[in-house]
Amino acid sequence: MVLRSMPKPAWLGEDAPHGDVVLSSRTRVMRNLRGYRFVHHADTDEVMQVMRRVLQAAVESGLGLEAFKGLTNAERDYLVGYRLVSPEFEWTMPGRALLIDEDRTLSVMVNEEDHLRVQALTAGWSIDNCQNRAYDCLRRMDRLEFAFSPSYGYLAASPYNTGQGRRLSAMFHLIGLANARRLPDVMKALADRGIAVRGLFGESSRAVGAYAQVSVLNSDRTAFVGACDYLIREERDARRNVGRDSLIEKAKQARDVALSSRTVSLADSLRILAWLRWASSAEIPGFDLSPRDADAVLTAFEPTSPKGEEQAGFERSEFLKALLT
Repeated sequence: MVLRSMPKPAWLGEDAPHGDVVLSSRTRVMRNLRGYRFVHHADTDEVMQVMRRVLQAAVESGLGLEAFKGLTNAERDYLVGYRLVSPEFEWTMPGRALLIDEDRTLSVMVNEEDHLRVQALTAGWSIDNCQNRAYDCLRRMDRLEFAFSPSYGYLAASPYNTGQGRRLSAMFHLIGLANARRLPDVMKALADRGIAVRGLFGESSRAVGAYAQVSVLNSDRTAFVGACDYLIREERDARRNVGRDSLIEKAKQARDVALSSRTVSLADSLRILAWLRWASSAEIPGFDLSPRDADAVLTAFEPTSPKGEEQAGFERSEFLKALLT
C-alpha cells in the first residue's frame, strides 16, 4: 500500500498521445563493457567491478539516477508492475543494481543478461521521446567503453541482441480489432513482416483483453513506426464500426461481473478492464474513469503470485471494485 502511494511512472501520465489506443512506448538498449566477460560467464569480482563502474558513470551523468543495490520483495513487485524492471532480473545476486530517474521514465538494470539494460518508457504513442531519452542516457555515460565489433556491431550475451542492441516496442489496446475478430489476422500480418506481437506479460503470453506488445529488435525503425501508425488507424476504424448501444451493453456486463465477484481470474480481470477502458475512452455515461485510471489498475495484475491464486483473485476483485466506486 505504501509503495502504491508513491508517484506513478511517467508512462501513466495524462499527456499520452493516442492514449485511447496506445498505453506506452518503450526503447530498450543493451550494452556490455569492453574488457569484461558477459554476466553469465563472469565471476563475482568481475560483476562487482562492472557495477561499480556503471554506478560511478551514473553519478557523473547528471541524470539524477537513484541507485538500488538491493530490493525487498514488495519493492520488486511494485517496480515490475510499473514495468520499470524486468521480472527476470535477479536482483539478489552479487553485482546487481537498478537505477531509476526521478520521474520514472528511465531505468537501468545493471548485470541483468547484459552489463547494462537501459530502458525509457513514455506515455502513449511517443517513440521519438523514449528513444531520445534512452540514447541520451548512454551518451551521458560516455566514460564507459562498450564492447563493439566493426563486423557485428554492439556485442551482446545473446547473439540475437548483437548489432544495434535495441528493441523498440509499444503497448496497444486493440479491443476494436478483437471485437471484430480481425486481431489474429492482423497479428499474423505483422509477424510476417518481422514485427513481434506478444501479450501484456511479454514473451509467450497471449493478448488477453486485446492488450498487445508490438516490438522489433535490431530492425528498421521506419518499418516499426509505419506498422504502429497502421495499427492505430485500423483500431480506430474498428471501434467506429461498433454501435454505441452495443458498447454500453458490454461495458455494463463487465462492470456487473466486477462488482458481483468475490474473486476474479487474471484472464477475466483483463477482459473486464478492457471493456471498462474502452467505455471510458468513448466517454460512455456512468464510466467516468479515465483510460489512465484503468491502466494504473493493470499494473497490479501479476501473471503469478506467491500469495496463491485464491488470494490473488480476491485482490484483483478489490482493485476492480475500487476503480468503479
